Order: sequence, then C-alpha cells, then structure tokens
Amino acid sequence: MTEITLQDVFAQKHNPYPAYARLREQGPLARWNWMGQDMWLATTYEDIITLLKDPRLTIDMQKLLPPGYEQSPGGGSAERYVPLAGMRHLLNTDLPDHSRLRTLVSKAFTPRMIEQLRPRIQQIADDLLDAVQEQGEMDLVANFAFPLPIIVISEMLGVPSEDRQQFRTWTQTIVQSQGAALSSEKQAAGRAAEAEFINYVKALIATKRKHPDNSLTSDLVRVEEQGDKLSENELISMIFLLLTAGHETTVNLLGNGTLALLEHTDQLELLRSDPGLLPSAIEELLRYTTPVSLTAPRWALEDIVLHDQVIRRGEMVRCALLGANIDPQEFADPEVLNILRQENQHLAFGKGLHFCLGAPLARLEGQVALGTLLRRLPNLRLAVSPEQVAYKDAGSLRALAALPVTF
Repeated sequence: MTEITLQDVFAQKHNPYPAYARLREQGPLARWNWMGQDMWLATTYEDIITLLKDPRLTIDMQKLLPPGYEQSPGGGSAERYVPLAGMRHLLNTDLPDHSRLRTLVSKAFTPRMIEQLRPRIQQIADDLLDAVQEQGEMDLVANFAFPLPIIVISEMLGVPSEDRQQFRTWTQTIVQSQGAALSSEKQAAGRAAEAEFINYVKALIATKRKHPDNSLTSDLVRVEEQGDKLSENELISMIFLLLTAGHETTVNLLGNGTLALLEHTDQLELLRSDPGLLPSAIEELLRYTTPVSLTAPRWALEDIVLHDQVIRRGEMVRCALLGANIDPQEFADPEVLNILRQENQHLAFGKGLHFCLGAPLARLEGQVALGTLLRRLPNLRLAVSPEQVAYKDAGSLRALAALPVTF
C-alpha cells in the first residue's frame, strides 16, 4: 500500500475517515513534514490523551528560546503591538500565565453564564431564518452558520454590528494563508489581514478606554489598567483570540454538522422526532465532524519516549483530534454517525490544561441553531450533491466554503 501523506489526509475534507485509518495504520506516532515544518503527529486516542496532559510538552515556544531572546518581529518590546507570532494568549501560554489569563475571562464562559444567553441566541437564530424564509433557499454558511456566532461573540465583546462582516474577511484570509504553504501571495495576504485585524482590536480597546460599557472588552481593559494582571500585549491578544476562536470553529460545527445530518437522513429524522436528543446529537456531531482536526503545536521541553521512539527536546508535536475521535479502540463503529451514542468522551475541545474555554458557548449555539433549523425548516435539504459541496483551503480545519440548501 502506498504511504499516505498529511497533505493527502487534509485534502479529504468530505470523507476523511479512510485517510485517517491509513494514517493510524502507518504508526500511532510518526514523523512528518507538513507546510515546511518537521513534527511528530499522534493519531490515537490514548496517545493524544497522554500527550495533551504531559507537562514535558509546552505550548509556549518562548520557553525554548535563549535567555533574553525577544520573539518580536523587527525587534522592540514584546509588550508593544506584535503580529500573531508574538501574541500572548490562552493558546500559547502554560502555567502559571495560562491560569492567570483564563481566570480573567472564565466567569463569562461558565455554563451558568452561557445559559443566560439562550434567549438571545434563540432570537438571533429566528431573525436569521426570518430574513431568508420566503426565498426557499440559502447558503447555510453565509446566511446562518457564520452570522449567528459572530453576532453572539461581538455582542459579548461590545463590537459594533457594522464591523462584523469584516471579521469574516479577515479570518478567512488568515486561515487560508495558513493552509497554503507554497503560495507567497496568500501568505502575504494573511499577514496583511493579521495586521489589519489587530489594528482594529487596538482601536476597539481605545474606544472602550474612553467610553467604557458592560462588555467583556471593557472588563478586560479595566483589568489591564490595574497593571498587575494583564499587559497591553496580553489584552490585545486575548480580545483577538476571543473574536476569532469565538466564531470560526462554531461556524464549522454548524456547517459540517448540518451537512452530516442531511447526508444521514435516518439520524436527521430521529432528531426531528425527538428534539430532546439535541444535546447528545451535538456531542456526536462534534466527534464525527471535529471542526478543528489538529491541535496547536507543542514542543518537548526534554526527551520523551513513546512507542520506543524518542521525541527530542525542542521537537514539535501535534495531535490529530479527528484521528482520536474515530479511533476504533475508543469508539464502537467510529465512522458511523449515531446521535444516540452513550459513551462519547470525544476530544473535539481538546483535553487537559488547554481544554477549550468556549466549549459551553459552542454547545449552546449548536443546540439552539440546529434545533431552530429543524423546527422551522421541515423540508431542509441539500441544493447540490454532497460531492459538490466546496471546502476552504484551510489546512487542518474542516471548513465549508458554502452549503447551498433549499427548504
């Protein structure tokens, strides 16, 4: 059998399961070069749990830099504005900084606080469907899956409604630049979008300084002004992360999840007949579609032995979350969509210290959005064949470019 490459795996967006099975057969832990980077890739559930909890792996690359080295493009202080490589947020810090940063925003994302958003999320879902109801067709991504989470996170952060569409352009450009290793044009566009997006965040912060309100951004600005809990760079980084992570992955959950249900009509009808299954259906769709297929990079702080192989200090490790979620050693019939699945400890939100802060929000948005779609659009169906559904060139993300539906 011809050896499969990571490029082959990530190119199989619509049906990635056979490719991941082949990847796993080539070894639970293997060396790869992807997008010009050498790395170890873990593909099994057990190994990924082990690695995500291993304190010998750091998500903070600066821990491996020489003393006094400043990871700031063009020199200067890291406390000043820097592009993504110099950001300090939840996805690239370890203890104790990670706990400090997470504590500052965690109260806004507890299940209790998120549940209070249910009426507003329901209103947004209904308003979006009201706008297209008479048309009988829509692009579910552009008209529903994207605007719903971006409205929610924008309102939480106090972002003006007229600015939300620009986020879509910026995040699309950034994601596509990360998925195009050989395209200098796309990479340059991605860097430009990063700079524009971060400059927008800086302007938003300046506005909240002058005109504070009840938004989460104003809360973080007040913390930063105290001077001992949040630096300027951390403030910029945190708001940027919340704006991007707060909607991009949920868009993928809603798009991929709806597509999966439309392709599995037995599961669709089961859910229609019993809306009480929505919580378990969302968990199964998170497992089955895994909106973020690959974890952020981690680096070994010391040599680590796994499967008689040595991950050397400084080497990169990434974990295939989708591979874990379809591992037959953990899930019965893993390539089957089953919204009645009982044992479902999936890893779509990661595991350990960096478990996704926004998991309660994503779950609620998924339940409300899909529940509203199925209730209000009983004749919902694909407007094209499943093979014609287009995906973005977004590296390891499973991101639909569009999902044409009729109803």
